[in-house]
Parts: sequence; structure tokens; C-alpha cells
Amino acid sequence: MEELLGSTITEFILFTLVILGGAAAMTGQALAQTWREAWHAVPYGLLLAAANRFFSFALFGGQLLSLSGFIVDAIALIAIAVLAYRLTMVHKMVNQYPWLYERAGLFAWREKR
Repeated sequence: MEELLGSTITEFILFTLVILGGAAAMTGQALAQTWREAWHAVPYGLLLAAANRFFSFALFGGQLLSLSGFIVDAIALIAIAVLAYRLTMVHKMVNQYPWLYERAGLFAWREKR
């Protein structure tokens, strides 16, 4: 598993998912708050994954040029950013336009009847 991640599982969970996952969540929220489209999360997630590879190498002695580690990190961080984007967009649409929309689950809204 360490070959796939390019670091230990503990480092992946604590650093990638918790610390940089928080940064990815804030990125997704910022994109939704400024009415950007969801695809903008992809380049930001790739930049966060590159930073994660560097910090893993510099702080924990992980593999810097691990392609599989970069891909796993990028997928996880982009997923977190898109999830935060969607949650924020649903919250924003329902609260900003309460006469038009109502919540239709955690990730969707619908027109009021």
C-alpha cells in the first residue's frame, strides 16, 4: 500500500485527508461562494496534490516523484473539493432564493411547488 500512496497510510490519512483535505474543502467552498463552476476544483486539486507530494517528501521522507501517489492524492483532494462545492452551492441556493428553491436532499435543490 505504501508503494501506491508514496507514503505511509498514517501520513496519507493525517496529512493528505485531514490537513490538505481541509484546504481542499475551503477551496470548494470559495469556488461556490464566488459562483465559479465546479470544474475549477480540478486544477486547484492538482496543485494541492503537487504540494502534498512535496510536503510528504520534505517532512516525512516520502517519495517525491511517485506518480501513483500523486494520482491518489489528486483524486482524493479533488473529490473533497467537489463535495464541499456542492454542499455550499445547495446551501447558498436554498438560503439566497428561499421563495424559488427548497432542499431536495443533501446534494440537490428543487423548485418550490
